Amino acid sequence: MNKRVILLTGGARSGKSRKALELASGYRRKAFIATAEPLDFEMEKRIAAHRRERGDGFVTVEEPVDLSGAIASLPTGTEVAVIDCLTVWLGNLLYRFREPEEWLRPVESFLKTLKSPPCTLVIVTNEVGMGIVPQERATREYRDLAGEVNQRVAAAADTVLFMSCGLPLVLKEREK
Repeated sequence: MNKRVILLTGGARSGKSRKALELASGYRRKAFIATAEPLDFEMEKRIAAHRRERGDGFVTVEEPVDLSGAIASLPTGTEVAVIDCLTVWLGNLLYRFREPEEWLRPVESFLKTLKSPPCTLVIVTNEVGMGIVPQERATREYRDLAGEVNQRVAAAADTVLFMSCGLPLVLKEREK
């Protein structure tokens, strides 16, 4: 099979993760790269629900910061990896690294990985720019960074799907 980059975007609870698992279901050797950390009880519950939803058919890699390293560490023969999700990952980077030079390195490394992925990548992200302009400066900066990274990943992707109400809208489809 051809190695493809598929980006799923949309609002919260729009069906992105479910669709990502559906796209990966046709592959035998699957991995799941989780970027969320169980920092509170509510997030622990969400992570547990995601684990139950995907079942035992995936090798799970939990990596909140080094996404390109997580991709490089996938077992040999992995056919598809679901990455869930970029916006949580970006929040992790901004939380850990204060200076743009610090969080820019892992972002650029990840974007470089998309040029020649080791397997098909199904990437989940949130569309955060369709709502009210945030009042707080830090939140606006996060929204802007997410928008920029989403644009760059979409440009590199073979397929981009916008999810709404559990339904996919094809924004981009490139034959490979």
